[in-house]
Amino acid sequence: MTPTVTTTLPNGLSFEVPADSPLAKLHNPERSWDGPSATDRIKLLRSAKSIAVVGASANPARSSYFVGTYLLQSTDYKVYFVNPNADTILGQKVYPDLASLPEVPDIVDVFRKAADVPAVVEDAHAVGAKAIWVQLGIWNEDAARRAEQLGMSVVMDRCIKIEHARFHGGLHLMGFDTGQITSRRTVR
Repeated sequence: MTPTVTTTLPNGLSFEVPADSPLAKLHNPERSWDGPSATDRIKLLRSAKSIAVVGASANPARSSYFVGTYLLQSTDYKVYFVNPNADTILGQKVYPDLASLPEVPDIVDVFRKAADVPAVVEDAHAVGAKAIWVQLGIWNEDAARRAEQLGMSVVMDRCIKIEHARFHGGLHLMGFDTGQITSRRTVR
């Protein structure tokens, strides 16, 4: 029999899920680090002028490609892609590391596995970045605490595209920008 864990949602409901399931990992009761409030995330996004996407991919099936597309097409941010194994992504020059960027990014958006996040935090701090944004599904509390000790803002396990669209009126029920602002449901 597969071991299970009891998960409690913020609304108080509890249920059991297989211990090795993605849902169990998302609702891990051992998570003790709390990220910034929605108000603080809005301030971070509104004050930023540039974003470095670490772990950017030229593969259209990867989430970093989709997020990069959104950032380039739907925002005014200066977007830098960081990947030592690529030359261009979405027609933009790709840099091998954060130290090679022409400016210090306001936000370092991380698309790397959780074990790689501590090294990215150190690299971001070394270049003077003030914020780390670790993408949806990626969680490393030690790295988050270290970044905070270094004086950096930290957002973890959230998608920068979803958060930006949500705060700027571009998030439809399905996660896409409909181009319309209305309270009326569309007729099908």
